[in-house]
Amino acid sequence: MKNSLLVFLFVTTLLSCQNRVETQFSEAALNDEFVTLNGDSILFKTILEKHLGNTVFIDVWASWCKDCLEGLPSVKELQQKHPEVDFVYLSLDKTQKAWKKGINRLEIKGDHYFMQSGWKGAMGTFLDLDWIPRYMIIDKQGSIKVFKAIKTTDITLLNNLK
Repeated sequence: MKNSLLVFLFVTTLLSCQNRVETQFSEAALNDEFVTLNGDSILFKTILEKHLGNTVFIDVWASWCKDCLEGLPSVKELQQKHPEVDFVYLSLDKTQKAWKKGINRLEIKGDHYFMQSGWKGAMGTFLDLDWIPRYMIIDKQGSIKVFKAIKTTDITLLNNLK
């Protein structure tokens, strides 16, 4: 009986970690510093404040990422279907030069920021990044409605764009 209880607790803990859902960004993530296309530093909370009152689609991506590139046409399609939604792209490119080149080459429209702290920085840690692309939806009040989607066909993602 005791062993069964331990196994149950272990499995429950393991599964709950994999399905972590957040509704608010951590203080560390909000204070993570990004870079604008102009080369200025900006805190993530300032990026969110800029979009308060609008639904925000966040795409964590990189121009070297095969899955990101394969998903980009679907993201652009969502952008066309939902012009009222603000699209924010957080790049995990290795350099700012590669990031800017990727935006231009791929003709990606929206607000763009370079995630200089990378995978292991405050935002990457908060998101528990293990894969990109990573899609999120933030509602008009600034709450996270979709914390982790890796496909644009994710039903929760699509439902929260309506």
